[in-house]
Amino acid sequence: MGNYPGITVGQHRGRMRLPDGGRARVLDSPGTYSLSARSADEQVAVAAIAGLPPHPRPDLVVVVVDATQLVRNLYLVLQVIEQHVPVVVALNMTDMLAGSGQEVDAAELARALGVPVAPIVARSGHGMEELRAVIAAALAHPEGARASWRFVPEEPRLVADIDAVAALVPEEWWHGEPVRRRALALWSLLSLDEDDELTDVPRALRDAVGARRAAAHAALRSIEGEVVAGRYRWIEEQAPRFLKQVREVTTFSERIDRVLLNPLFGFVLFVALMTLLFQALFLGADPLISLIEDGFAWLGARSAALLPEGLLADFVVNGLIGGVGAFVVFLPQILLLFLFLGILEDCGYMARMAVVMDRLMKAVGLHGRAFVPMLSGFACAVPAIMATRTMERNRDRLLTMMIIPLMTCSARLPVYGLLIAAVYPPGASQPFAQGTLLVCMYVFGAGTALAAASVLGRTVFKGPRIPLLIELPPYRLPHWPTILRTLFEQCRDFVQKAGTIILLCSVAMWLLLNFPRDAAAEAGRRARRSALESALAAAPDEARRADLRARLEEASAQAASERARDSYAGRLGRLLEPLIAPLGFDWRIGIGIVGSFAAREMFVATMGVVYGAGEEADEHTPALRERLQDARRADGRAVFTPLVCLALLVFFALACQCMSTLAVVYRETRSWRWPALLFLYTALLAWSAGLLVYQGGRLLGLA
Repeated sequence: MGNYPGITVGQHRGRMRLPDGGRARVLDSPGTYSLSARSADEQVAVAAIAGLPPHPRPDLVVVVVDATQLVRNLYLVLQVIEQHVPVVVALNMTDMLAGSGQEVDAAELARALGVPVAPIVARSGHGMEELRAVIAAALAHPEGARASWRFVPEEPRLVADIDAVAALVPEEWWHGEPVRRRALALWSLLSLDEDDELTDVPRALRDAVGARRAAAHAALRSIEGEVVAGRYRWIEEQAPRFLKQVREVTTFSERIDRVLLNPLFGFVLFVALMTLLFQALFLGADPLISLIEDGFAWLGARSAALLPEGLLADFVVNGLIGGVGAFVVFLPQILLLFLFLGILEDCGYMARMAVVMDRLMKAVGLHGRAFVPMLSGFACAVPAIMATRTMERNRDRLLTMMIIPLMTCSARLPVYGLLIAAVYPPGASQPFAQGTLLVCMYVFGAGTALAAASVLGRTVFKGPRIPLLIELPPYRLPHWPTILRTLFEQCRDFVQKAGTIILLCSVAMWLLLNFPRDAAAEAGRRARRSALESALAAAPDEARRADLRARLEEASAQAASERARDSYAGRLGRLLEPLIAPLGFDWRIGIGIVGSFAAREMFVATMGVVYGAGEEADEHTPALRERLQDARRADGRAVFTPLVCLALLVFFALACQCMSTLAVVYRETRSWRWPALLFLYTALLAWSAGLLVYQGGRLLGLA
């Protein structure tokens, strides 16, 4: 994973096998460059390392450092050592030292720090057994991994500041160890201020830190500057012992960056890469989509043959199999998207994308760190909103939260895939039409997000912008085990979601679409169907049988439409139709919009139920996208014309049709004010944009 703020915002737990056969519990905290924390997410790492309540004190802290950026990484190592816990340094990326023109003496580094150092190459697994042995030894003899180094201030006033704050550090934090008490006093002086979002900090401690910082400011002092300079002074004095710059080199990554980070060529290459990526989603996924469609059609046909004709068979075939199948069919496209993004992340290009896009975000008042949550929004808005925790200012966090739902998340991909395939079927004559339209939707979502940020940042969320500071990792070949493991986890989460929420929503939509039932009308439909089936069985030739099969299919479609129109869902759709009719949408699309509020993907599942109700799933049943192409209004006009599909694409690109997103915004802000603002402004924006597209297209003669 990339090691810049916003990538990892949670903890992961596991177990490690030790050489003696034992096992150690491992807690991986969010990545950080320093223990000085001002955001709630950074506090998670601090609490885990320092053992602040309710976290237990760790038996050992393994600090993974980048060997090619050793001086900067050692600042964090010194902070951890100050917490008086056993420490092991995992010196990672040692295979890239030669390319950087540096040499690191691991043994001399261990002597300088006073803790064990284990050189490793995590991507290849080199040195991992040696690291396990070092960890086992440190757990068995922790005093050998507990360094005596401590920060010693040269400024007498800083000593007085530390002593005054240390007196108010809660005893349950430092467990009777004066060394830890002093280290936590230093942490408090560097972390607590009027803008931090740290919780469970005693008021007396906050007041003491505020008083000391105010006094230092009045005396033209910087407490943070004095502490940071003191620690780096020690690092720079010791660095010649273990770090040598053998030669000055221009790395391969630096040469490539001259092109990829160019303000003009870098952006053009970025857009071209995204276009190829999204076109590949269609070209690569379509064979798998067809295979899944055939599989669900076969499953539906077998289920219909085994079950007695009636409500139960209709529920199983169209409610369960049809609803979930219409959604799962887009799993190949979603997995390909995750695969491509994983490759871009692992090869080092993702951080460059942040730099390229920062030039745009700077103009609209967004913080550079907002790019990472926004990029995460291409997968899902829920973790993307959680990733805003790493942003220091509440203003930047709120502004980013308000625009993340405009990014094209993977939940929109099934909707886009369905509508684009309805307009441009696979194999259509227009080359690259599908991929071009899809990348346009992604660019449209990102562009609208930036425009919304510009407006909101100048009205609701006024404030200055803080510049972007980001580390660019070296370019390297993707590590396939990591990518495939991540892909498996995302696939598992996707399937679990489809098997729970989507299944329940699909069943609920089937119930709404099939009740209430008019017994007389149902009897008439069954009689018409029976008559056609009898005629088909007695047909004398193939031409007559083909005609009867077409009439039977037409009768089934008409029955499904009538049943949906008279159902509870149909009534709700017709209730909404006056509101959405100016956008070109009918009551059936209205049902899909309502159902998609549980999850955007539910639009596809709902359309599967709406256009599959009453259908007998067999080898003659067309795919859902073909049914959309054939759908007609009462006057015979097509429902899903290219203009209607485009208006619907724009509507879904802008509307916050996701209860989970609104719920996580409430959880992060602890207020219904911001979720309400998010829902209302995106709904109004989506309706207005859809109206402009449809009515504007009609004026241009495109209807």
